[in-house]
Amino acid sequence: MKLQKITLISFGYFDHDFLQNIAKKIHDEFFITAQVKEAYFDLSDFYDPARRQYDANQLLHYIEKNYSADDAKTIGLFNVDLFIPIFTYIFGQAFLNGRTGIASAYRLSNERYGIDADAELMQERFAKEIIHELGHTFGLKHCHVSDCIMRSGTYVEDIDQKNSGFCQTCNDNLLI
Repeated sequence: MKLQKITLISFGYFDHDFLQNIAKKIHDEFFITAQVKEAYFDLSDFYDPARRQYDANQLLHYIEKNYSADDAKTIGLFNVDLFIPIFTYIFGQAFLNGRTGIASAYRLSNERYGIDADAELMQERFAKEIIHELGHTFGLKHCHVSDCIMRSGTYVEDIDQKNSGFCQTCNDNLLI
């Protein structure tokens, strides 16, 4: 079955125009329609009080089970602090060559680091993170090219150093 769409599901408050601009950037990168939806569920089951963060593995599986569709790549959008056991925090996660991913804007704003707000930079960072996670769903692993969007990112500065698109090798290997 040919993939028909990418679905971004907002689980929390994001400005409508903010998400529409990200959907356009995703369409420009993949040439697939990106639709935006909103949904709600109680995140408390995913909260780890010892870490004061949300378990990304559990959230990813929940989104896969309850919101994914066979004809779409689905990315759950959050604004909470995500972790997996081996990392202090993460920006997002996805199933390699699967249909589901998640991304969080929580650690992407300048204010979190004591710097003046920059809404445009925040939107660019979130779009890059979402495109990166979609890359995983389309079969791409982390890349070693320094400015490729598929390069692993541990810090927000890593995201800033990436381009908003794929290097030639990753682009050639996209399973679309």
